[in-house]
Amino acid sequence: MDELKVVIDPGHGGSDPGAVANGKNEKDYTLMISQYMFERFNELGVPVTLTRDTDETLSPTERTQRILSAYGNSPDVVVISNHLNAGGGTGAEVIYALRNSDTLARNVLSNLGAEGQTMRKYYQRRLPSDTSKDYYFIHRNTGKTEPIIVEYGFIDDTPENVRFLEDNYKRLAEAVIRAVALYKGIDYIAPPGLMSNTYIVQKGDSLYSIARKYNTTIEELKSLNNLVSNTLQVGQILRVPSEEDTPSSNTYVVQKGDSLYSIARRFNTTVDELKSLNNLTSNVLQINQVLKISEDDNTMEDDDMDTANTYIVQKGDSLYSIAKKFNTTVEQLKSLNNLTSNVLQINQVLKISEDDNAMEDDNMDTANTYVVQSGDSLYSIARKFNTTVDELKSLNNLTSNLLQINQVLKIPSSSDIPTTYTVVAGDNLYSIARKFNTTVDNLKTLNNLTSNLLNIGQKLIIR
Repeated sequence: MDELKVVIDPGHGGSDPGAVANGKNEKDYTLMISQYMFERFNELGVPVTLTRDTDETLSPTERTQRILSAYGNSPDVVVISNHLNAGGGTGAEVIYALRNSDTLARNVLSNLGAEGQTMRKYYQRRLPSDTSKDYYFIHRNTGKTEPIIVEYGFIDDTPENVRFLEDNYKRLAEAVIRAVALYKGIDYIAPPGLMSNTYIVQKGDSLYSIARKYNTTIEELKSLNNLVSNTLQVGQILRVPSEEDTPSSNTYVVQKGDSLYSIARRFNTTVDELKSLNNLTSNVLQINQVLKISEDDNTMEDDDMDTANTYIVQKGDSLYSIAKKFNTTVEQLKSLNNLTSNVLQINQVLKISEDDNAMEDDNMDTANTYVVQSGDSLYSIARKFNTTVDELKSLNNLTSNLLQINQVLKIPSSSDIPTTYTVVAGDNLYSIARKFNTTVDNLKTLNNLTSNLLNIGQKLIIR
């Protein structure tokens, strides 16, 4: 197995906003998706570096120097340069270097398609003045490394398609991470809540055989994966229907590529029934539109709860979805229920919260400690808790930077964290969430935000 190292390059930055459209800057999106990637590769135990982790201006020379100085000039180094396209198109593209094969680029694009993005093409581009050289400096000036440019979509696409990029950036980033891990033979574990049910095409497979395997139809597979033909490639990643895709309630949120026909087939109903339930006068749907699938079931809310502090696991539940439902975290649920894995059983009873008095006592013991996980470093933990490596070493009497999995570290008290924060230039919800050890979803809930857009000078509630 190759010793994979990854350099993530958030395109543009600082005085260079990249493409600008629909009230958005390319540089903000590329930093947001790159920061998520950085954390995930760390979790997978893969050495990883960012060329920039702030809104910084980098010249092409500075950018390539940082790439080559991270892990040396080696073919084991995969460079992921994140971008958004512009020019009036739709979908993702992946560009690879003349010195490399198309395997990684093809797999990345296939994985993006499995997450619902339209797949345009993967390709190479040559310098017109010297066709022996790459057009893009990120390919041309990065030595023996294996660089790819990932264009996740078009910033000047339709509002609903741009919203798809914004709302699904973690899934799209995860698609690239998964493709790189599989390409390099690295064990890949998806995070809770982002488990896409996928299938890797094997020799001899066809859409017909895969549809039979997963009790679905060729049309459903093509719709889920934005396929325009029945042709498959060995190693291609396909999204397949799963129990988790089926809502546990009587509603369904329209996804990219859905039609009334595909939704009706999925839920064993008819187009006419869906139109009647939802008072639709045409077959036109909008992404994120909420459809009623069946009549209201007034008993569902009562069935969900046994008591105020417990929840009965339903079909399709995950720790991530339950944590979101009750405004808590996966880690808190696992701690409350003494869980050693994320696996749940239908009808399992979970504690959602402790009694107020017990919680106060527990917080006194655990609020200022952290258990080291696989892939952690003092640097990543310091960033997570808005402190420094030196402060962590001092608090824990450490004489080196070496850590052990399950080691318990003291963390500086968070009592000085303010309750509000004023947005400054270069901020995004992801960077603010990291700064204050919270989540994007929590910030959006606290501040009644319906998108990830921020304005300079905007005041946010932090806790």
